[in-house]
Amino acid sequence: MFGFSKEEVVLLRSLNTPRKIQTFLNTIPINFEPEGDTCLSPQMVLREKRAHCIEGALLAAVALRLQGFPPLIVDLESSKDDFDHVIAVFQHKGHWGAISKTNHAVLRYRDPIYNSVRELVMSYFHEYFDEKGRKTLRCYTEPVDLSRFDERGWMTAKENVWYIPEHLVEVPHLPLLTRSQIKLLKKPDLVEMKYGEIVEWKKE
Repeated sequence: MFGFSKEEVVLLRSLNTPRKIQTFLNTIPINFEPEGDTCLSPQMVLREKRAHCIEGALLAAVALRLQGFPPLIVDLESSKDDFDHVIAVFQHKGHWGAISKTNHAVLRYRDPIYNSVRELVMSYFHEYFDEKGRKTLRCYTEPVDLSRFDERGWMTAKENVWYIPEHLVEVPHLPLLTRSQIKLLKKPDLVEMKYGEIVEWKKE
């Protein structure tokens, strides 16, 4: 199916709820990209057993697809002082949730309780700050359906699927804040800053 091996299909089908997908994704070591930047396909993530945020989102989207969900991702765009983040999103009874691969204690799974994609994205806002304590989340995309890339074999490509993040850059992004709101932002407290320093996988 889709070019996955029988063993891979069995594994992906066993992840039959968003919660199980997230739990499995958490077991995959973070991809520190020791040989340089990557954007691994879902199959290569399974075989190399490493993933960073967009790679995890692509794998989650495939697992969701096998459960009957559309393979959707959303790009969270930060200010120039920080890094963007990509999540896989899904709906349950009209409410939005998200699956997220991150090495930090924040920016993680979201239960499907949000009334809109914007509301879901805003749930990440107060966690989204850089090492200087600047809250940096600024924009987001509407869900991007990855089936648009099926003809390019994005799910099982052996080469990096750079065309997906390149597409995300081109997609219109919706602003979250006005300039006046940005000026009023408060920096996180010290305890919040320490919480943001917690990582799941340490770089060797």
